[in-house]
Amino acid sequence: MPSLDQALRAALDARQSLLAELHAQGTDCYRLFHGSQEGAPGLTVDRYGPQLLVQSFHQPLQADDLHSITSSVEAHLGHRLLPVYNDRSQGNSRIDRDPALFLASDAALEDQVGHEWGLNYRVRGRHAGQDPLLFLDLRNARGWVKANSAGKSVLNLFAYTCGVGLCAAAGGAREVTNLDFAQGNLAVGRENGELNPELPSMQFIQSDYFPAIRQLADLPITSRRGQKLSSYPRLQPRQFDLVFLDPPAWAKSAFGTVDLLRDYQSLLKPALLATAEGGTLVCCNNLAKVALEDWRQQVLRCAEKLGRPVRDCQVLTPAADFPSTDARPPLKTLILRL
Repeated sequence: MPSLDQALRAALDARQSLLAELHAQGTDCYRLFHGSQEGAPGLTVDRYGPQLLVQSFHQPLQADDLHSITSSVEAHLGHRLLPVYNDRSQGNSRIDRDPALFLASDAALEDQVGHEWGLNYRVRGRHAGQDPLLFLDLRNARGWVKANSAGKSVLNLFAYTCGVGLCAAAGGAREVTNLDFAQGNLAVGRENGELNPELPSMQFIQSDYFPAIRQLADLPITSRRGQKLSSYPRLQPRQFDLVFLDPPAWAKSAFGTVDLLRDYQSLLKPALLATAEGGTLVCCNNLAKVALEDWRQQVLRCAEKLGRPVRDCQVLTPAADFPSTDARPPLKTLILRL
């Protein structure tokens, strides 16, 4: 497919200075081709340390295209990578569906170590999720946390594999608490901590977001109508100097619903209350259909009504490996100083 080859080469050329900068800062995890914005919707090409991850979301790639992508990337970077191809346009994207098309090597499917901001991360090219355990578009936010955590208590909400917490620990935080509902995510977070033995240890809390954050914010715990409350860990009310809120687009439990389109406030209010006076809340919204300015105004109004007005609001955009032709990237990040 000549058009794909041309689009990929243009994307690699456009990233030349960025990749040099990333390599110099100790990062080898980044997006090499962002198909929706660079000429091939439904296709992404990512590097995670020694792994090259190609994923198609609309239709399968042909063998020639896969080989062309791999050879072009390796030629541009100057060394070999371990390719993994996940066709997510059909049912089970966690197997090599057509061995004649592509068969990942055993080495490519093994757990590897990638690097970002000089830190070590567990990466896995194929697993139950859609990314190898590290969301690449959040790199700038993790870097901001690393640069602004010294001496602070940090609460990492919806922590996933605890990359934000790891950056806080590397940045000199005096205390880091990671909160996530999934034990598997926190297990990888603990492994990430072990991969960086020079860093201080982090704390991990496995809990549904709503009972945990409402206890920290000293609010009553409620359930959705008709739902019986399940067990949850008991926490004491307290506030943190730096709180990081990066929820999924949608999720539901007996305690409440995560809905970034219709009800961001129910997530934001207790997080604001768990942020210390003079502290900072970093909040994210990854829903493409939500406009940045509309969401920003919603966040500021919510803080004002709660009696926690924002003294300063900074917008943090993804790095250039996630280009946006309309300057409206799906991931939106606000840094709120209270």
